[in-house]
Amino acid sequence: MRTEYCDTCGNGGQRSTPFEISAGEEHQLNDSQLYARINEMRIDVFTLFPTMFLGPLQESILKRAQERGALTLLLHQIRDYAFDRHQMTDDVPYGGGHGMLMKPEPIFRAIRTIVGPEQIPIVLLSPQGRTFNQEIAQELASEPRLALICGHYEGVDERVRRHLVTQELSIGDYVLTGGELAAMVVIDAIARLIPGVLGASDGAQADSHALGMLEGPQYTRPATYAGWDVPGVLRSGNHAAVARWQRRMALRRTLERRPELIEDADLSPEDLALIAELEQELSEPDEA
Repeated sequence: MRTEYCDTCGNGGQRSTPFEISAGEEHQLNDSQLYARINEMRIDVFTLFPTMFLGPLQESILKRAQERGALTLLLHQIRDYAFDRHQMTDDVPYGGGHGMLMKPEPIFRAIRTIVGPEQIPIVLLSPQGRTFNQEIAQELASEPRLALICGHYEGVDERVRRHLVTQELSIGDYVLTGGELAAMVVIDAIARLIPGVLGASDGAQADSHALGMLEGPQYTRPATYAGWDVPGVLRSGNHAAVARWQRRMALRRTLERRPELIEDADLSPEDLALIAELEQELSEPDEA
C-alpha cells in the first residue's frame, strides 16, 4: 500500500493517502482502490474511529467518485496527534459533569499538521450546529477542499469551537454516539453534487430537495404488477405531457407532505396555476 512520508506529521512521519487511515491501522484497502491525487475535491476526515468509514466509502457512488478522480477522501486518526505516550484524547470537564470531553491539543495539532495554513472550511459535526440541508451541501460542494472533525464522548473542548472550526453542522435533532455517521451523511450528499460523479448530468438537480421540492412518484417495469398499473401518461411517449405530469405530481406531493417548502421554491406562473388546482383538489373531501 502506498504511503507518503512527511517529516512534520504527528504520526511517526506517515501521512495518509486516499482511503488510507493514518498511522497504519490494520483495516487498509488494496492498492487497486487508491486513486490519482488530481481531483475535483478533497475531504479530510478527523476521527477517533476511522475504520467506521471503510465500508460506506468503498461502495456505490462514493467509490465511483474516487475511481473517476472527482473526489479524494483521507481519514486521519486524531489519537495519533496526542502528546502523551498513552495517546489520551479525552479528559474530565472542568466544573464537573457527565462523561468526558475531547481534548483540544490533539485536534489542533492534527488540523495544523494536515491542513496547515490553507484557508478551507473546517467543519465540526455537532448537535449544536446548523441543521444540514441541500443548500449547505451545494455550498460545501463548491469548495476544492474541506475538513470534517467528528466529535465524540460528550463533545469537544470549547476552544476547538471558538478558535479552530469555521462552522458546525448537525444532521438532526437526535443524539448519536459520535460525529462519524453524520460525517458520512455530509460526504455522501456533497459527493453527489460534484460534476461527473453521477451518471446523469442532471441527476443531482432532479433529486428531492435539490430544486426546493420533493420528487413526485416514479415507476419502472413491469407496467402492471399485482393489478397496479403505471400511469398511462408515463407510457405515452408524449414528452411534454410526461414533464407536466411529473411537475404536477411533485407539487402535489410537496403540498401534501412538506407544504412549507413551497414558500421558498422557485415557481413559474404555470406552477402557481397548478398549485391553485391542487389546493382545490386537496380541499375537497374524499368520496366515501
